[in-house]
Amino acid sequence: MSSRRRAQPVEVPDEHPDERWMASYMDMVTVLMCLFIVLFAMSTVDQKKFEELANSLATGFGAEASETVDTAEGVVVPAQLMEEDAVGFSPVELARLEVARLDSLEEQIRLALEAKNLLHAVTFELTERGLVVRLVGSETYFETNRTDLIGVAPQVLDAIGPVLAPTPYEISVEGHADLRASVFPYDTNWELSSGRATAVLRHLVENNGVAAARIGAVGYGSSRPAAAGGTAEELALNRRVDIVVLSDQPDEVRALLAGVAAETGGVG
Repeated sequence: MSSRRRAQPVEVPDEHPDERWMASYMDMVTVLMCLFIVLFAMSTVDQKKFEELANSLATGFGAEASETVDTAEGVVVPAQLMEEDAVGFSPVELARLEVARLDSLEEQIRLALEAKNLLHAVTFELTERGLVVRLVGSETYFETNRTDLIGVAPQVLDAIGPVLAPTPYEISVEGHADLRASVFPYDTNWELSSGRATAVLRHLVENNGVAAARIGAVGYGSSRPAAAGGTAEELALNRRVDIVVLSDQPDEVRALLAGVAAETGGVG
């Protein structure tokens, strides 16, 4: 009598293998994708954009609190960038911001001069170079053919200087002369106008604390008249020293300053 062997059970492959590994794999792929996006962004923007991206990522992960977020761009906009660098502003908007700053500076100078009843001794103008504080009529500040400050000149500069000292702007002190020929001891009006500009510069630096590193003096002689003609009034307008607060904005922004000031009724 033959014995039958018991049939061995056939193992059926599991149709549902463990797929938990896919969750970790997908997370890894997502992280890699984010990494390559960040690397691509870093390769196509400048340092300023990178800092903005870093701030945005830090805020998103809760590492750095931020109250000002540009939702249109998804980038954190720190207050200092909005006020100083003005990221994302058009040239016209930057010009308006600059005119507002220069207008505020002019108003401070006006108030300081009014406190000493000296507002009549200066005029103001805004050009594409910046704010011009004009010391008009050299006889108010200098004796004929001399470079020493006289009369109300020190008082005027003592009102202007403390306002300019704490600002970050560079300053150009520019001497001018009328078209009449100079006399001894100055061979030309270049020397005379340069000497007067230097006298103003020295007072602002030595008496009013304006940093020497951001101020300079130049003499233009009679080459840049403020008024054409030879009347007494026109000659007086050309005998002047200009204190120019130089705007540090790009050329395309500075070209708009005078026009924006005229529209808004700003400086002058």
